[in-house]
Amino acid sequence: MRIEIINGSVEYDGNTVLSEINFSVSDKEKIALVGRNGSGKTSILKCISGEVPLVSGTGDEKFSFSISGAPKIGYLQQVSLNDELTLRQEILSAYKDVVGLENKLQNLLDKMSENPSDENVGAYSRAMERFENIGGYLYKKEYLTAVSKFGFSAEDLDKKLSCFSGGQRTKIALMKLLLEKPDVLLLDEPTNHLDIAAVEWLEGYLKNYKNSVVIVSHDRMFLDRIVGVVYEIEYGVTTRYKGNYTAFLAQKQQAYDKALKDAKWKSAEIDRLRKIVERFRYKATKAAMAQSKLKEIERLGTVETPRRFDTSTFASSFQPEYESVRDALFVKDLVFGYDKPLGEISLAVERGQKIGVIGSNGTGKSTLLKTITGLIPPLSGDVRFGVKTRVGYFDQTIAATKSELSVLEDFRAEFPELNDGEIRKTLGGFLLSGDDVFKCVKDLSGGEKVRLALSKIFRRRPNFLILDEPTNHMDIIGKETLEKLLMDFSGTVIVVSHDRYLINRVAKSLIVFENGGVRYFDGTFDEYEEREKETAEEVAKEKPEKTKKTGGERYVESKEEARRKHRVEFLEKKITALEEELSRAQAKLDDETVNTDYKKVMAVEEEIKKIEEKLDPLITEWTELSE
Repeated sequence: MRIEIINGSVEYDGNTVLSEINFSVSDKEKIALVGRNGSGKTSILKCISGEVPLVSGTGDEKFSFSISGAPKIGYLQQVSLNDELTLRQEILSAYKDVVGLENKLQNLLDKMSENPSDENVGAYSRAMERFENIGGYLYKKEYLTAVSKFGFSAEDLDKKLSCFSGGQRTKIALMKLLLEKPDVLLLDEPTNHLDIAAVEWLEGYLKNYKNSVVIVSHDRMFLDRIVGVVYEIEYGVTTRYKGNYTAFLAQKQQAYDKALKDAKWKSAEIDRLRKIVERFRYKATKAAMAQSKLKEIERLGTVETPRRFDTSTFASSFQPEYESVRDALFVKDLVFGYDKPLGEISLAVERGQKIGVIGSNGTGKSTLLKTITGLIPPLSGDVRFGVKTRVGYFDQTIAATKSELSVLEDFRAEFPELNDGEIRKTLGGFLLSGDDVFKCVKDLSGGEKVRLALSKIFRRRPNFLILDEPTNHMDIIGKETLEKLLMDFSGTVIVVSHDRYLINRVAKSLIVFENGGVRYFDGTFDEYEEREKETAEEVAKEKPEKTKKTGGERYVESKEEARRKHRVEFLEKKITALEEELSRAQAKLDDETVNTDYKKVMAVEEEIKKIEEKLDPLITEWTELSE
């Protein structure tokens, strides 16, 4: 399978969005598409899915767009949902082949119990092998885990889709798309509105995904853990890099440094040659040499200084107008919530401390921040800020303003003491400049509204920032700028975010919402993850207690046990055969006629790799079934 675009271009209403697209995806590749907001990342996904036509680009190569191997392409925007189905029915529609074969197996098992003829046993064995090959033993655990990680309960499984909100329906569509396992999976910001638990499950699923994936995302940690190829869109042109997101950044910097060095050398060389020409061009004895140097200059061509990275973003930095006292915030036995308690916490925050707040959606993170800032009253307990503490608070409702005023008027209404020049300077630091200041606030994009809200907060120069999801609508450059601003800020910070990269860089301690409670963790996100991993390993070592089963449960389990034993025996035979095949392949490397020939060695190593790719999942499944 291969999809390839050579020198393509995308136009909307006569305006060129992408001028030179060179892009390809092959079997099993996991690719990231990165670039600034509005650079055309989603347009490339739409081109691949057939929603947007491609035309010839501005490059030198002949334009072509080819798809070989007839791959099934999955794109979230093309997933349809049936409101009359339950969540379980909709998700199971992703497993039509598996469920159909499972029903057939049950019929064959019934036949075999009535008449254990060779024909019936053979039909059952063939169906069982096919069932295994398409993941029949794993699909229930797979979809139930996905449903749980995406924030749905067991009770939700039997609700009709019409009962769910728009955000929940988007999650359901994403789950269905993932579980359908298309040959090419196109994901546009899949981590948006997912909490950390869901993102981490999605990471694991995509890392083990057998087919190709193309991802548009601003989540750097997510990309680092999944992709092996990065395409960057910059100035309308695509560039391919091998490796994850961090590797891409290093390669891009190296390429820029080399291009800059080459340009400087070329400029200096042309200057040197021109001086020789000027010195000798009018001397008859040196005219030939001067002519030769002119040809060298012509061969070198014009000096093209590489374009600097497109890193335009808000350039504001600020420090508090004054410091608070050392004890910036004191929280004692605080019970927070609306109609019912969502949690209880005691906390002492010192000046300059930076705390990240993490946890699943709907657990009370935003409610805690609103309670601390006094926007909603506590159910019980005490919240006190230290003397001289000035709070700057941000949440998505502030950024979602629908003011009819222009940006300039809106800012002036809150800061009437500033003249237009001072206002423009502040707004310009957040990329709201030129005619942007005359735009109506309600017509701004999500990112522009966030920047406007932040510009007001920072203009007041608070010494205690309380921020609820400040990076929503920001691209990677914007996130990195905000990270640096918060890291350099000498005041105190409490920030809620699902962006693990930001939390890990900024916060040195955490407030963690988990298992129906809330607790303080003294350490970074990396340290928290490591602690959670150690805890999970300790729990896994403990054996679960055995409970009594009813007669019906024992009957069902006995049938499942029969299937399990049959499967284990089947796996053991396949594993043994593949291990023998692997031993034979490895033995070839001891043969002098092979190990002295580079091409033969590479061929044998490729053979070994293919055998191991077949063997590893079988061993994993055998281990799970044998436990």
